[in-house]
Amino acid sequence: MNIVILAAGMGKRMHSSLPKVLHTLAGKAMLEHVITTARTLNPEKLVVVCGHGGETVRQKIAAPDLVYVTQQPQLGTGHAVMQAVPELDETVPTLVLYGDVPLIGAASLARLAEAAGKDKLGILTVEMEDPTGYGRIIREKGKIRRIVEQKDGNAEELAVREINTGIMVVPTVPLKRWLAALTNDNAQGEYYLTDIVAKAVEENIDIVSVQPGKLWETLGVNSKSQLAALERIYQRNVAAALLESGVGLADPARIDVRGTLRCGRDVFIDVNCVFEGDVVLADGVSVGANCVIRNSTVSEGAEIRPFCHMDGATVGAGSLIGPYARLRPGADLGEEVHIGNFVEVKNSHIAAQSKANHLAYVGDSTVGSRVNIGAGAITCNYDGANKHRTVIEDDAFIGTNCELVAPVKVGSGATIGAGTTLTKDVPAGSLTVSRTRQTTINDWKRPVKSKK
Repeated sequence: MNIVILAAGMGKRMHSSLPKVLHTLAGKAMLEHVITTARTLNPEKLVVVCGHGGETVRQKIAAPDLVYVTQQPQLGTGHAVMQAVPELDETVPTLVLYGDVPLIGAASLARLAEAAGKDKLGILTVEMEDPTGYGRIIREKGKIRRIVEQKDGNAEELAVREINTGIMVVPTVPLKRWLAALTNDNAQGEYYLTDIVAKAVEENIDIVSVQPGKLWETLGVNSKSQLAALERIYQRNVAAALLESGVGLADPARIDVRGTLRCGRDVFIDVNCVFEGDVVLADGVSVGANCVIRNSTVSEGAEIRPFCHMDGATVGAGSLIGPYARLRPGADLGEEVHIGNFVEVKNSHIAAQSKANHLAYVGDSTVGSRVNIGAGAITCNYDGANKHRTVIEDDAFIGTNCELVAPVKVGSGATIGAGTTLTKDVPAGSLTVSRTRQTTINDWKRPVKSKK
């Protein structure tokens, strides 16, 4: 099929300079959600109709399989689909989707496409307790005969609770003919895509309808409050799927997944955790409260204590992280590594059973096994222009408040005494200390502020 995604609206009620379809749900633009779902249907053509902020939309979401066309000015849904007509393959039907309806499900669309086949007009409809604001499906003897918009309906028509979601599958050849014949003789002065229903009736083309698996699949976004409501629906569904797969959640209402979260067996996640990008938690991992984990992998049995921030990190099996630890991109930790409170690791490999338990910075470093990095120790990796690497070999001991000025190497089993500023390589098995001699001056008087 062809798929046309309408994404030209301004979104005035969003009160934002950002095009409406670029506002994010679960960390991804609404339009990206729709495109991802559309791709599962393997379309011949995937056309995005943009308008307001169109150049921003094109730059933000660019891909070889996307064809962008412009609707300017925006004169209604029918006018929007008209802009896509030159790109459509007439040998297959055309599915119309909306860039601000981000939760539409692939299964529901597949059922609609199957019902419509190649020669029927298929409409996705839903029953609503309060259909105010939506176009009503008007049937005669059970068959769809037309769609009436809210502003154009009479009392009897507006009492109907079956509404048009706007999502349609249409045979492409008649679609082109019907679009060319549309008029804007209505309350809004726009070209309605829904008017093609009456034209299908005139030509005795069968009209079929399918209802989605869930009502929320068809909910659109016109305001920040509606976007927030869909965010909660999305996260509730993610939490339910995690629970069903055996993941333990302290509170299913207090987890946010903004990407992909893959979990092994016996994983536990405490409250208020955020997972972004691609995150993997292996068997037996526990994540404490208030953690943010992005594009990271945590191996078997590791414990992430509360208030940790991880981005682009790999944590080895049985490791202990936090609380209040920060693992930045390139942090690669071996098995049973301990990274404690207020420790930051960036672009560094730390081998098995090493530890930095508090108040340390390890950047651009290679750290061996069973290394102790004391409180207040830092690797001075940046000279103001370039980054340099620190190498600490197996079984080294780095004392409290040490500065390792890279490039520098600490040999295996070496000890660096507390307070040392290290600027030269240290041989294996040695003790290195650099301090000025302690001096005490008796009867010394502290300066006082002079009187004016």
